[in-house]
Amino acid sequence: MPKIPTSRVDKLLSSMGYGSRSQIAQLAEAGGITLDAAGLRDVSKRISVTPDLPDRMEIDGEALDPIFGMVILLNKPVGLTCSHKDGGRLVYDILPERWKRRRPTISTIGRLDKQTSGLLLLTDNGDLLHRVTSPKHNVKKTYRAALARPLDGTEVDLFASGRLILQGEKRPLAPAELVLVSETEALLSITEGRYHQVRRMFAASGNHVEGLRRERLGRLALPDGIAPGQWKLLREDEISLIFQ
Repeated sequence: MPKIPTSRVDKLLSSMGYGSRSQIAQLAEAGGITLDAAGLRDVSKRISVTPDLPDRMEIDGEALDPIFGMVILLNKPVGLTCSHKDGGRLVYDILPERWKRRRPTISTIGRLDKQTSGLLLLTDNGDLLHRVTSPKHNVKKTYRAALARPLDGTEVDLFASGRLILQGEKRPLAPAELVLVSETEALLSITEGRYHQVRRMFAASGNHVEGLRRERLGRLALPDGIAPGQWKLLREDEISLIFQ
C-alpha cells in the first residue's frame, strides 16, 4: 500500500493560507481548530493528510479547504484581469484572502480578457491546468458573442473551413463551430486559444464583437445560479465534464 503522507498541523494550514505558523498556534490556543469534533491545540502534531481531512477538520467553525487540487469555477465579471501582477481589479480579488497565500499558487486555467465575462477556472493543480490548456487535448470552449452588425450566415462555413487566417498570422485556424442565435448573436465553439481569437475571427468576417461571454468548457457549463462575481468549488465528476 502507498504510504500516507503526514504533516505538522501548523505547516499544513500555513501552506493553505490560513496564516503564519504563529498565527495558527494562536488560533488553536483559542479553540479555533477541531479535528474529528475535538479541539486541537497542539499544532506541532503530525496528522495524516488524506482526502477526507476537509470532512474531519474545521477552522473557526468552517470545513477545511480542499488540501490540494482545488478547482474553482468563477463567473468572471467584465472589468477584471486574469493576472497576478497587472494593475486594477484582478479575478483573485474576488476569492477569499487566504487563497491568495496558498502554496502551490492558485492560477487561472487560461485567460479571459478584461472585457470578456463568463466561465473561468482557477486551480493549484499544475497537471490539470496543462491538460485543459494543451492544444493536444482539444478542449472545446464555447462563447456567446453579441455582434455590432447582422450576421449573414456565410460566417458558419468560413469558421468551419479550417482555412481562416487571422491578421498578422500565417497558420490557419482549426475548424470552429458557429451557431446563429439571432441576427446579431451567435455561439462560437473553438479548440484553440490564440490571442483574442474570438474577437479577431469576427473581425476577419467584417464584424465587431460588442459583448463576449464564455459559457462552456467541454461539457462543463456555467451554472445558471452563479451570478457574475460568484464562484463554486468543483467536484471530481464536474471536472471530468471538461474532457467530455
